[in-house]
Amino acid sequence: MPRAPQTRPATELGPPRWRWLLKKETWGAALGLVSGITALALLSLLGGVVGGAIAGFWRRFFGWGVYPLVIIGLAASVRLLGGERAARWLYLRPVQVLGLELALLGCLGLLHLPYDAWNGLARAQAGDGGGLVGWGLVNILERAGGRLPAGLILFAAAVVGAALFFGITRALIRTAGEQFIAVVARRPLPGTGSEYREGPAPLRDEGPGTPPARPAWLDEEPPAPQTAATPVRREPPALPAKRPAAPAPPPAPRWRPPRSASLPSVELLAPAISSAADDADVRYQRQTIEETLAHFGVPAQVVEVQRGPTVTQFGVEPGFVERQTAGGTVLRRKVRVNRIAALSNDLALALAAPSIRIEAPVPGRALVGIEVPNRHTTMVNLRSVLESDGFRRVQSPLRIALGQDVSGRPVAADLAAMPHLLIAGATGTGKSVCINALITCLLMGNTPEMVKLVLVDPKRVELVNYNGIPHLLAPAVVEIEQTVAMLRWLCREMDRRYQEFAQAKVRHIEGYNALAGRRKAERLPYLAVFVDELAELMMVAPDEVERSLCRLAQMGRATGIHLVVATQRPSVDVVTGLIKANFPARIAFAVSTQIDSRVILDTAGAEQLLGRGDLLYMSSDANRLVRLQGCFVSDAEIGAVVDHWRQVAPAESEATTAVPWEALLDEEEGGSDEALLRQAMEIVRGAHQASASFLQRRLRIGYARAARLIEELEARGIVGPDPGGGRPREVYTPREEPPAGDTI
Repeated sequence: MPRAPQTRPATELGPPRWRWLLKKETWGAALGLVSGITALALLSLLGGVVGGAIAGFWRRFFGWGVYPLVIIGLAASVRLLGGERAARWLYLRPVQVLGLELALLGCLGLLHLPYDAWNGLARAQAGDGGGLVGWGLVNILERAGGRLPAGLILFAAAVVGAALFFGITRALIRTAGEQFIAVVARRPLPGTGSEYREGPAPLRDEGPGTPPARPAWLDEEPPAPQTAATPVRREPPALPAKRPAAPAPPPAPRWRPPRSASLPSVELLAPAISSAADDADVRYQRQTIEETLAHFGVPAQVVEVQRGPTVTQFGVEPGFVERQTAGGTVLRRKVRVNRIAALSNDLALALAAPSIRIEAPVPGRALVGIEVPNRHTTMVNLRSVLESDGFRRVQSPLRIALGQDVSGRPVAADLAAMPHLLIAGATGTGKSVCINALITCLLMGNTPEMVKLVLVDPKRVELVNYNGIPHLLAPAVVEIEQTVAMLRWLCREMDRRYQEFAQAKVRHIEGYNALAGRRKAERLPYLAVFVDELAELMMVAPDEVERSLCRLAQMGRATGIHLVVATQRPSVDVVTGLIKANFPARIAFAVSTQIDSRVILDTAGAEQLLGRGDLLYMSSDANRLVRLQGCFVSDAEIGAVVDHWRQVAPAESEATTAVPWEALLDEEEGGSDEALLRQAMEIVRGAHQASASFLQRRLRIGYARAARLIEELEARGIVGPDPGGGRPREVYTPREEPPAGDTI
């Protein structure tokens, strides 16, 4: 079968010694040299015969239009020679170039229009008006239709060219035309309900026959019941000619108490920060993406641009590739999506970006999303999301603000619908800020009777600032043994609530609270549990913590118990399979490797995030990831909200010092019985090692009780003292034990 003729790429056309003519640097240098010499000649800085000849040559052709031409030539030279920054700031779209040329030709013709036909050519040769180019345009148009049509055509060309260059859209022109026509015709302006009058509006008779100022059906109230003695016939209100379809009724909202005056005002939070979009940078990146894909043989076009606070998403529509077979048939097929996704590193190199993320394809769209980091990021304040319509549409006491997506739209969610949230990421990527933002959202919209908080802070610096507010069941838990007791108490509280639901014959907390409201009984508050560091708990008491978390995650939703767990070590021994299965909603911040991303999200992508609040959110009811810029809340904003609640309910804040799980803690740390002590002695002698963590794993007890067993074994001479330095204790054999009277 004959082989198809091979074609060389466009960059290899011509002999190698002439290839330099195809480089943009060559054309830029030549254009700059010609423009610079012409500018010197026009300014009389290039004297002699040569300077006069050059100036006269260009003036003869373009007349007075040679001055803007020199400026355009110098700007084009700077764009070709100035590198990436100049190309970005001096970038013009093809339609802008066309508009500039059209406006320049129209101005050259208008400059030469005042001259008569007999001396027009002489003036052009002398360098006046529009030169030979302007004289030629005027001469052609005058012969075709006369002097007045020629002037109108040249003026229209100049105006249309300027509109194309400055980006004046048709909508703006149409709006201006409608306003002008409305003023001239003295009729109501579009979009307003007033009429144009030169003097004060005359008074109208507001009698029974006068129609109302707005349709009656907008302000109509239900009619009062009429008696038989005074029958009144009421005409139906006149509906508009084309009334839009009525929207679907919203779902019945959950029970929410009336807005309390004690809730903190949104003015306590910092106002939103707005930043102007860099259109020149976006245009340059758009052109670079298209040129890079075309260079690698992937025809595509950027048809959509969505700018967010951290990244800009370019919607790329794949093109078609034509291939000619041996028989001469041309096959046309669509570019595969994986070919675009495979060029992520090449696109990052061309855009000089630290990393880019390709969403192939965008869910629900026939586009491939290329997310490029912005050169100047915008911080998303918590207040900007709280005041958005998307946050108000979430009708739930546990609504939380997550941030803004790649198009700048605020994103909010319902913690009760998740029903639990897992947060993971490397150190310093924004996990603690995210937890503070979630807690602040709950404090801004709920009273202590509606939501109670349980905070676990092993680091002792993140969540202890909330101590003293009436929403806390107890001060922030900082000890590991207290955390284990707290999880046990939550499990018992869950069982107690289920027993109350069974007696009341309801299925969940919403039904129980609705029934309690009708019977004037006490409602059950929601319990939101925030754990700032899961890895620390899993290192000390893995079995107890995993068992309690999984049980709460499986059954706690109906009782109003919801968990928010964060960790900075997303490994399989911390985020186990059972924990992942019971936490469907997850937030992943930037991680170091793709393995960590797969542990959190079961897919890659988190390793390409930028940090500082950049996150991927996986909701429980969607099978796709959403990239967001998380909300930022400062320490001053948190302090203002906390101080508000401390001033509103100081008595309740003092009452929070009573720990509900104190009885379980005393029970766990109580004295050891003989059976458990004998079992610990057999385990220690059989394994020839002794430590609190070892007994904790083997006996499945808490750390505090295991440490007390070690102390009691040391007091009875079973094990030696702690040598320090992480070395194990010495285990005595029965012959090395003290006398029988001192043993058990």
